[in-house]
Amino acid sequence: MTSSKFNIMKFTSLKDFIPRTFEVFSKKRGQGYSLKSLGKDCISGFTVGIVALPLAMAFSIAAGGTPAQGLYTAIAAGFFISFLGGSKYQIGGPTGAFVVIIYGVIARYGMGGLVVATIMAGIILILMGVSGLGRLIKYIPYPVTTGFTTGIGVLIFSQQIKDFFGLAIEKTSPEFFEAWGQYIELFPTLQLATLGIGLGTLGIILLVRKLFPRLPAAVAGVMAVTLVCYFFALPTETIGTRFGGIPQGLPAPAIPKIGWGMIRDLLPDAFTIALLAAIESLLSAVVADSMTGDRHNANMELVAQGVGNIAAAFMGGIPATGAIARTATNIKAGAVGPVSGMIHSVTLVLFILLLAPAASAIPLACLSAVLMVVAWDMSSLARFTRIVRRAPKSDAIVLLTTFILTVAEDLTFAVEVGMIMAVFLFLKRMIEVTGIRPGEKIAGSEMVFGSPGDSVDVLPEHPRDIEIYEITGPFFFGVADMLQHTLRGVMKTPSAFILRMRDVPAVDATGITALESFLTQCRHGKIRLIISEIREQPQRALKKAGFIAELGAENVAVTLEEAIRRCR
Repeated sequence: MTSSKFNIMKFTSLKDFIPRTFEVFSKKRGQGYSLKSLGKDCISGFTVGIVALPLAMAFSIAAGGTPAQGLYTAIAAGFFISFLGGSKYQIGGPTGAFVVIIYGVIARYGMGGLVVATIMAGIILILMGVSGLGRLIKYIPYPVTTGFTTGIGVLIFSQQIKDFFGLAIEKTSPEFFEAWGQYIELFPTLQLATLGIGLGTLGIILLVRKLFPRLPAAVAGVMAVTLVCYFFALPTETIGTRFGGIPQGLPAPAIPKIGWGMIRDLLPDAFTIALLAAIESLLSAVVADSMTGDRHNANMELVAQGVGNIAAAFMGGIPATGAIARTATNIKAGAVGPVSGMIHSVTLVLFILLLAPAASAIPLACLSAVLMVVAWDMSSLARFTRIVRRAPKSDAIVLLTTFILTVAEDLTFAVEVGMIMAVFLFLKRMIEVTGIRPGEKIAGSEMVFGSPGDSVDVLPEHPRDIEIYEITGPFFFGVADMLQHTLRGVMKTPSAFILRMRDVPAVDATGITALESFLTQCRHGKIRLIISEIREQPQRALKKAGFIAELGAENVAVTLEEAIRRCR
């Protein structure tokens, strides 16, 4: 393995933990931060703050929280994610990815349990960033992420049926099929006025997105329909009637009571929250990079996400992550740096201080319509069906399994099963491209490697009692068992065995153990074992394990010709 490839494994350095805010204000990194830059960030920050307003409340309500908790989350998490983040343009806050997991945590452990789980998730995110795992999150299989995001979209859509139709359901079941049983049973209780409000909001959002794509469609829909409901006094449930409005002030930070039993019970949910936050935030950062040509710092971004979630939890908020739609809006509005994200938080603070009473008039059906559009966008049905129809069957199975378990069972369980299936799928594919290929005798004493149609590798002349085999691909635990059966397949006991490792980029502990066992078999049969053309990483690993010393340096050859000469 070359040194350039080896450097990829150095996950962290001090440069990975410098927030982009500090770089923007450092003249050494660029032209510095001017008043003109501040003006652009103020405009973009105010714009994205207005866009975030209905989304923050809607996501919190859908997750079982209050609209105020969504706003507190967008303020606290949004500020620290921008201030400490590894992306210049990231906007943090509540997102649809968390709705399902938050809903389940609140149903089982209450709001106190959610706060503890959010703090734990924040700590996990910080550890992920410090340990350098930010660079590895992008390797989570695409079918897994597509499966659970599509499943989340379906669940979010399902959760909006009650408020969209105004059904007389006291408490919607957290289980998908039970919830739809409630919808069907109580569908005659729908309110036509509420349904009209939801359809009107939905129509305005879709119309604005098509005709005026630069305008915030969700804000336009909610404001227009809210004004109509207010002036015509339409009978429908609003934020004020259900939650009593939004407090005109910020809560004092509070540290919840944390016990070891609660930590143990909430650990799986905390890991799921952390994983979802890491995936969505880094995906959002990648989208921002593609739109601006910038390059984010993945590890610092995870640290910022962790701090942001802890800050939101101390204010009684819910989990947060980088929001793709709001980040894209931030860029399109002309953002220059992270100050825009901080201005977005200040905008929400001003709303709470000055305009909180106005939010009490917003109908819940409006917010349900907003979330239905979000759910449709999250589902990405075209992408989902493309994988099912055109991807390898194994990928389609992973996708469908993750999707079905997300909808029917539990998001945490679905992610775990999806990842396990993806790992086994990876092992299967690695085994398919890795093997131990024997030589086939042709033309007297010459030999070739491979199957018919493969490129021919003619070997130099050598005695017939020398067997030459070649390992191809990484020699890890998934293929180590092949070596144990190699001697059994040799028809006649050779005097020497040459094992070529020119195409082995890496070896793990199981592979080393298999080589040690193979050496023992060779010595038991009085067969000399020689390894040739070994690469850097395997040689370093075998030396560290003591295998080279056990084998003997004289039995390690640089070339195949040298190995044959030593056999003679």
